[in-house]
Amino acid sequence: MKQLIYTMLATFLHINLQAQIIKGKILDNETKEPIIGASIQSVFGLQSTTSNSEGEFSISTTNTADSLKISYIGYQTLVVVSKAELVISLSPNTQQLQSVIITANRVAGLRTQSPIAISKLSAKLIDESKANMVFELINKTPGVIMPSYNNEQHGMAIRQPMGTSAYYLYMEDGIPIRPLGIFNHNALLEINQFAISSIEVVKGPVSSIYGPEAVGGAINFIMQKPTLVPTAKVGVQFDNWGFRRIQFGAGSKIKKFGFYIGGLSSQQTNSWMANSDYDKTSINARLEYNFTEKTRVIGNFIYGKYYSQMSGSVDSTAFYSRKYLSTSDFTYRKSNATRTRLTLEHDWNSNSKSFITFFQRNNKHGQNPSYGIRWNPTPSTTNDPKKARGEINSNNFESYGAIAQHSQKFDFLKSKLIVGGVIDISKNDYWSYRIDLNAELDPTNKFVEKYTIDKERPELPIANYNGNIKNYAVYLQYDFEPLAKLRFSIGGRYDVMDLDYINNVNATTGNITYQRFTPKLGATYDLGKGTCLYANYSQGFSPPSLTAIFRPKPNTTPVQFYTNLNPAYFNNYEIGGWVSLLKNKIYVDVTLYQMDGQNELLNIRQPDNSFDYQSAGKTLHRGIEFGITAKPNEQFWFRFGGTTALHRFEDFELSKNPADKYKNLQGLEMPSSPRWSWNTEFTYYPKWFKNFRTSLEWQYVSSWYQNQINTVKYEGYNLLNFRVGYKWKGIELYSNIMNITNELFANSASRGNNATDRTTFNSGTPRTFVFGVQYNLVGKK
Repeated sequence: MKQLIYTMLATFLHINLQAQIIKGKILDNETKEPIIGASIQSVFGLQSTTSNSEGEFSISTTNTADSLKISYIGYQTLVVVSKAELVISLSPNTQQLQSVIITANRVAGLRTQSPIAISKLSAKLIDESKANMVFELINKTPGVIMPSYNNEQHGMAIRQPMGTSAYYLYMEDGIPIRPLGIFNHNALLEINQFAISSIEVVKGPVSSIYGPEAVGGAINFIMQKPTLVPTAKVGVQFDNWGFRRIQFGAGSKIKKFGFYIGGLSSQQTNSWMANSDYDKTSINARLEYNFTEKTRVIGNFIYGKYYSQMSGSVDSTAFYSRKYLSTSDFTYRKSNATRTRLTLEHDWNSNSKSFITFFQRNNKHGQNPSYGIRWNPTPSTTNDPKKARGEINSNNFESYGAIAQHSQKFDFLKSKLIVGGVIDISKNDYWSYRIDLNAELDPTNKFVEKYTIDKERPELPIANYNGNIKNYAVYLQYDFEPLAKLRFSIGGRYDVMDLDYINNVNATTGNITYQRFTPKLGATYDLGKGTCLYANYSQGFSPPSLTAIFRPKPNTTPVQFYTNLNPAYFNNYEIGGWVSLLKNKIYVDVTLYQMDGQNELLNIRQPDNSFDYQSAGKTLHRGIEFGITAKPNEQFWFRFGGTTALHRFEDFELSKNPADKYKNLQGLEMPSSPRWSWNTEFTYYPKWFKNFRTSLEWQYVSSWYQNQINTVKYEGYNLLNFRVGYKWKGIELYSNIMNITNELFANSASRGNNATDRTTFNSGTPRTFVFGVQYNLVGKK
């Protein structure tokens, strides 16, 4: 008996003496950010664990020759030989990456549990694109068109016509860039693309979580986190049209503290378009401190300064003859913005998490806009064709707020509850006044060759108001699984927008309140092996912006305003699914949707180039969104994504005059609504030339009607872009050729509904050669 006890004791001591503790860190090979929740499993033993909130793990093994299997959804599985200290980089799996959703607080979720149409632009895709401007990235998203209005000014089209409508929500890490009611279609010119980790684009209404304005869709920029190992990068980028940019980034984690800072400074002078110089500086900084593995605080600071001349649009003669001239050399746009966030996160346990984010925004936006010029070519006793009018305006706001959220998982029906609340208090000051212009006419007296300022008229205000906006909201979402692989998601959000205002033009004060409950109901069915189906019903809600409410109605005496505008409502129905084929070498994603709109706000161009706001009674938005990616091997990668869509007036009374031919636009297509658009790209990574890449991209946008009455079309365009890059040690050289064929194209082409109206074109960029060099330093830890 004693001998047996001694033998067992010796064996026990031998095993424990042979056991070793392996510690390590797991990070994303592209961003160098820590990967949270990765699975670490002993190959020869039964031990397993997961990485914590800092990407760290510790595992015990009794076999000195043991290996570890590292896996995480969306990444390539890796087997490594165990040793005392490990730093493991996982490479993203291009095909599986679309199965992962990264939410605002960086918790990974499965797409098979989310009944929405969502696309993700990965860090690798963003890095290899080497974009001069953000639209070059967003246009790679299936079903999305982000038209460029030059110098990072832009429109948007997600389940909507191309244009400047306020039916999109732009966010950084889940926090809206601008407050409710102060939408700006150019908001993304404030984005620092050199600090982006990834981009998520949600298509269709998501007002039930993110709130009003998230109607056509929402774009969430996931900003770079502190890197797990020390990193630094610096580079220069320039093109043949006078654009140049200096860019930098650096990050690391030092024990419990982590940081990342990234910035850029862009300038453009003497470009292909006259009067189009611009200057932009943007800096993002993120600081993190982990009190414990379960509690952390995160601080973000964003600064952006932008100034650009505004060349404006051109007429058909200048456009088709490629005369990129500007009729004004005094128009401009400028922006000065800061955004600050402080987030406290706590993981109560593996099933329970909470966070609260306090945020502050300060934005000053001023312009002498080219689109604000009013000119009437018809001589009369009240109109001189050699005279015109413009405006100077300023739109400033400061806001403070908080978002708090708690998520809880339950064993019952594998359910999950998310509950949250929002408070956003903003002060908005706006003023605009008239400027008198001289119009220098061409020899035919039909066109303006040059505008010059005659006199500024601050004593003649166009709009002038002070608004205090209070937005309160609560939201809830409950997901549950009544049957294996069938999961339901039910949720809703109740919003109140309370506006106290002073209209300084007519010396009135008042209060306007908008409130709405927006529900959603969806389900997913996971068929397994990378195949899933989903269906979704959701509502969208968007109050009119303050600039629309307090803009004077044209030709009214005494002056009248749009204080009676109703919010726009949308009902969205969609079904879709995705499938992985040939052992995940091909990924196909398809969505069919119909979105019915009510009170959709439209800008109706008047003969003098001014606009009248009108609410369309009913509109229809119906389409199919599709995406295909294929990676047959490590050398080739292909993607193809686009949409075919119909945007139509169902009931829109354009005129109350019974004699008008187009009294009601029922059945006509909405302007700037191409039936087809797609973006496809083929990338080659040759084995025989390591660290070399090359790609060819094709973007197609079909024809669209230029006006509401469907009398004139623009033919659309095809663009080809070529990219090439090479890395040698830490040095990266690259070049892009944008618009290889030098296609003549317009990002917008529109006109009014009158027979005498002329088409105005926003010219697209001619062939552009982009060059860059960047040094990337990755340290060891």
